[in-house]
Amino acid sequence: MKPVRIGIAGLGRLGKVHAWHLKYQVPGAVLAAVCTHAEDGIAYARDELGNPPVYADFQDMLNFADLDAVVLVTASGAHCAQIEAALDAGKHVFCEKPLGTSPEDCLRAEAAVTRRPDLIFMLGFMRRYDESYVYAMEKIRQGAIGTPYLVKATSIDPNAQAEQFIRYTAHSAGIFLDLGIHDIDLMRWFLDSEVSEIFALGGTFKHPEFRDAGDEETAVAALRFQNGAMGMLHIGRTAPHGYHVETEIVGTEGTIRISGIPQRNRAVLLTPAGAVTECVEGFQERFAGAYLAELREFVTCVAQGRQPEVTVRDGVQSVVVAEAAKRAWQTRKPVQL
Repeated sequence: MKPVRIGIAGLGRLGKVHAWHLKYQVPGAVLAAVCTHAEDGIAYARDELGNPPVYADFQDMLNFADLDAVVLVTASGAHCAQIEAALDAGKHVFCEKPLGTSPEDCLRAEAAVTRRPDLIFMLGFMRRYDESYVYAMEKIRQGAIGTPYLVKATSIDPNAQAEQFIRYTAHSAGIFLDLGIHDIDLMRWFLDSEVSEIFALGGTFKHPEFRDAGDEETAVAALRFQNGAMGMLHIGRTAPHGYHVETEIVGTEGTIRISGIPQRNRAVLLTPAGAVTECVEGFQERFAGAYLAELREFVTCVAQGRQPEVTVRDGVQSVVVAEAAKRAWQTRKPVQL
């Protein structure tokens, strides 16, 4: 297989994870360039990634680096324009979630993808590549729980990281888009249907800075799908015990539960204080295998000329639902899609 030469844009928390995987753990991938203007990102590229060429400007990387593909781990608001620029430059694209910060921008990105059917585009909905979620979908497709009609999803970031989320809030486009987007995608995936109606509420109880920034620290939503199925969403920023992601898929003949307790491993510590199970502390730890698996899938798709299962339409629809949830929260009225 001819090596796929990849440039990565963005070396923040997740960008460093993706860059490390591309450099050392994705067969067939060559980390050929990095785009970052942050001093810590430049130092990381020099000290940890073998000192690849570093570009401060994304367009310069497209113009001057010898690349087959790009991986975008940049600010959410920059995604759609960068997707369009990369595809127009003839590069395959892997983009982290969300696809964009508005339905209008997402449709622009979808149009760019449609114009270049010869190129591979993949969106980073990494939970679809997590072992537990892959197993759940296999069981659903085998009919193990009958017809799925309800998904209950919880995603709560650790309170220990609340300060950094407060700083990011003004640029996140809101909790539904930033934090709820994975759960919205999973609901669409498991229920095999699109959302027809959504109602949402939000609240802030511990860190008023979230509300001061125009967002909430906790939110819930009820979703109805076109096929009559339902979704229940609970997202937040203040889990005291760690990073809590939990999903339950209820069907006519059974139920699948994933990560009822966000345990780090299967060990239980027994002491006079009781039985203790340590919890994962962040998304990088919980979904480490999924992040690697999705990049391996992207590189394989590029090498084989095969489109991945996760499409640009998945990105558009998830942003549409997240934006509708935000409107429902703001108006305190159900929103029809």
